[in-house]
Amino acid sequence: MKDLAERRKLADLTIGPVLTVTTEAMLEHKKKLLQISGSKLLFGGEPLENHSIPSVYGALKPTAIYIPLEEILKEDNYELVTREIFGPFQIITEYEKDQLPLVLDALERMHAHLTAAVVSNDPIFLQDVVGNTVNGTTYAGLRARTTGAPQNHWFGPAGDPRGAGIGTPEAIKLVWSCHREIIYDFGPLPKDWEIPPST
Repeated sequence: MKDLAERRKLADLTIGPVLTVTTEAMLEHKKKLLQISGSKLLFGGEPLENHSIPSVYGALKPTAIYIPLEEILKEDNYELVTREIFGPFQIITEYEKDQLPLVLDALERMHAHLTAAVVSNDPIFLQDVVGNTVNGTTYAGLRARTTGAPQNHWFGPAGDPRGAGIGTPEAIKLVWSCHREIIYDFGPLPKDWEIPPST
């Protein structure tokens, strides 16, 4: 993951400014997360360099922080760990197969349930997760590539000629009264790609 994340560059626009969270706020978030017992910085955690992004925006290198599952589930940590900052910032954890109910509990305690992905080549595992979650859009399968849930959440512009519709009754209906969407994605796979063992 670190190798893939480090490919992202301002020069080719595979990374860019975060409009709603400053660099300083993201660094403070990182600092708080790293105070959780057993946490560790996997990569990133530093401001982007050599740019002219104003300080009112966020400019952070792609960042991942490991937090043990047991710590995520603690009431004192949960809100901090699940804070969404809409930037190149992710929380990583690990679990044993018999701990899936704990993972599902952690997911279902979130309040938004907008979108999720479950990547596995085990159809029973996929069924367990999809059948026990309530996200609006769920990407499931061997690849489960996410695209930001465009099928489910029309908030406005994004090339839509009705872009001025943000906040209108039509936009509200489309966002809050839609059906659940499950998108299965099993390939195609590159010829030299190896199928990972079941997880």
